[in-house]
Amino acid sequence: MTDPELYELRRHKWRLDGRPVGNLEDAREFLESVGLCLMYPLSPQDPDMRGRAQIVLPTFMGAFVGGEENVPTRQRAFADPRAHQATELAVRLLRERSAYEASVFGEDNFLVAASVFPYFYALAGDRNPRQEPRSGRSLSPLAQDVLAAIQRAGPVTKRRLAEMLGGDLSEAAMDRALAELAARLRITRVDYNPREGSSWDVLYRWAPEAVNEGMHLSVAVALSALLSQYLDCVIAADEKEIGDVFSPLIARSKVKEALNALLAARELEFVHVGKRTLVQVAPARTTERPRNSRRRA
Repeated sequence: MTDPELYELRRHKWRLDGRPVGNLEDAREFLESVGLCLMYPLSPQDPDMRGRAQIVLPTFMGAFVGGEENVPTRQRAFADPRAHQATELAVRLLRERSAYEASVFGEDNFLVAASVFPYFYALAGDRNPRQEPRSGRSLSPLAQDVLAAIQRAGPVTKRRLAEMLGGDLSEAAMDRALAELAARLRITRVDYNPREGSSWDVLYRWAPEAVNEGMHLSVAVALSALLSQYLDCVIAADEKEIGDVFSPLIARSKVKEALNALLAARELEFVHVGKRTLVQVAPARTTERPRNSRRRA
């Protein structure tokens, strides 16, 4: 495989080749095909990305536009009508539980297909989401208060949360608490409208089956499944690119161990792309009958 061939395969997979996501059915098909994606392209100016390599992942916004040129970033989304249309489509996926959100790379939303989400939860979520986390992963006092309020009244908007909690809470403080809870998969955005803003609910109530499945998956099984899904999504990647995507969720050493195990099991294989050696999903093996074999009477 050559670098231009890999580039074209990704463009087709990520719907950057003039086939924009135009309706809800298209959006479902795209997300199930890639498994996981960013909402917007990550900008080098984003504070969370300074000094980091570019993340190799498709974007929902790119698929909605159907190309790579002039795709709005999160910072410019407010001024681009296409971003509002894409957000409305993504929210419809959230409402029907075809997709789930996560905050992996700072404030940039991460969309996960429903079929993949239990594996993602097994890595990023709490094993007992109804209880306060153990020491070392404890929540800030405000996040605990916000979580308790959402547990009592959710789904609930940020404005309603501020009224329930009282006091003189700033919008920035509320946003930090919501982001902290969303990053831990304690809560999830379940709706949005321009007048009221986002509505939030506790994830275990919104998606009990997905959370329960994720709680009972081992880290090894979940990581192996996500690595295979990621490599299917990007066609092929090197170890650093894979580590850059998964390092917010789990140590790079664990990612390397899982890759080695999948390579040993021949579920993944090496492929030369230009001068690089990348990893890809191994083709499905078929058992062929020997040509000279005969059925015995």
